Amino acid sequence: MKASLEYSEGSLYGLFNNGAYGQAGAVEDLTREAISLQFETNVVGTMELTNLAIPVMRQNDGGRIIFNSSILGFIALKFRGAYTASKYAIEGFADTLRLELRGTNIATSLIEPGPIATKFRVNSYKMYQKYIDRDSSRFRQEYLNSEKRLLKKGAAVPFTLPASAITPKVIHALESRRPKPRYYVTKPTYTLGYMKRILSNRQLDKLLLKVSDS
Repeated sequence: MKASLEYSEGSLYGLFNNGAYGQAGAVEDLTREAISLQFETNVVGTMELTNLAIPVMRQNDGGRIIFNSSILGFIALKFRGAYTASKYAIEGFADTLRLELRGTNIATSLIEPGPIATKFRVNSYKMYQKYIDRDSSRFRQEYLNSEKRLLKKGAAVPFTLPASAITPKVIHALESRRPKPRYYVTKPTYTLGYMKRILSNRQLDKLLLKVSDS
């Protein structure tokens, strides 16, 4: 952090936390090593960097901290347990931080995108190959089906947007006098966010099982 601040003459206004990957695999197939690495990357690293930034922002009397979360920060899908847990953790961290920073000029926001066209699936497949023993799992057939999605060229699911779709939300979080605590991106995020509010847990589970298997 100190070396980075040399480029900005000791000042820091905005931090966009976007360091993460998705560990695919059923919960019961995840090793301790796979889970630990997922949280070290997606949660611990983000928390550590944020904690380094806060004193600088306090000294400069203001700043914006933005967390790139996910639709999986508030709903769960099959075979994304480690990633979902890490994003739920980031959401809890951001919500707590927002309360603790109340009364300062430092604001926090969460970006919650659905499917975005990036190398996310490519990286996820690499970690899936490294940590999941497909052929020894009771989910072998379902893994084979999931591999088709992970290896599919182009958009794997409908309503996928380019990474630039997030840009207006980030700019608003940085520049608005009253940034939002949460920003939805992509139609699935809006739809499932609404469904989570109106459906019972059992109804939502039925819907999420269909989404998981699609």
